[in-house]
Amino acid sequence: MAFKAAHSLLVILSAASMLAVCSANRGWSNGFNNTYQWPWGHKNESHNSNNTNDDDGPKKIIVGGSDNWRFGFNYSVWAFKNAPFYVNDVLVFKYDAPNDTVFPHSVYQLPNLWSYLRCDLSRAKMIANATQGDGEGFEFVLKRWLPYYFACGERGGLHCREGRMKFMVLPLLRRWHF
Repeated sequence: MAFKAAHSLLVILSAASMLAVCSANRGWSNGFNNTYQWPWGHKNESHNSNNTNDDDGPKKIIVGGSDNWRFGFNYSVWAFKNAPFYVNDVLVFKYDAPNDTVFPHSVYQLPNLWSYLRCDLSRAKMIANATQGDGEGFEFVLKRWLPYYFACGERGGLHCREGRMKFMVLPLLRRWHF
């Protein structure tokens, strides 16, 4: 029982810390004055985003932006730079169907932070197989306010461990406007 309570506290603290850092540091890498978007909805008109629509409703967000879902791209950094995410936003995983020159990819949802950190797929749920990311990609809706952990499950977790094909998000409940 104590382990579960400690694990839950660790998940909450990790998610809160990631959210706070993402919100505080958003836009600093390219200069504050022309790329920053306030996390509560105040937009700078020159903000560039991977979102496919700019209204106040749910966004469709291509995982990895123009790099899509591929081996060797750091998705944890991508998620950090593209936060915050919101409940009902749609993550779009795009990747080529496997062939003689393309390694297969898939998308798994991991059950907890420990599985995410270790790339342990033993209790993970496959949410997109090797062919579902082709074309327009596979869409996943962030339906609830909870941490989501994603990873590529190919090669027994090698893509997750060595290819950095994993990330986590904690969607916020709503966009705030002042």
